[in-house]
Amino acid sequence: MAITYYCRHCGTTVGEIRDEQVSEYELGFHHLTPEERFDMITYQASGDIMVKVICDYCKSALDANPELSLLPNPLQ
Repeated sequence: MAITYYCRHCGTTVGEIRDEQVSEYELGFHHLTPEERFDMITYQASGDIMVKVICDYCKSALDANPELSLLPNPLQ
């Protein structure tokens, strides 16, 4: 099983964890609301987990240009 973190804006892979024994609790998923979990986490048929985050580059761009957050895919 792999947990892949990728940027929701540009699609860049931010990081990956390959561990069969890591739990959602250890990953901190229990801190998310049901809505956040639905928006951020995708479970693949293979057992892999895809997690949407924001990379440093896109975070900086959105902080510098808040109006970009109003666009559907502002940084693609």
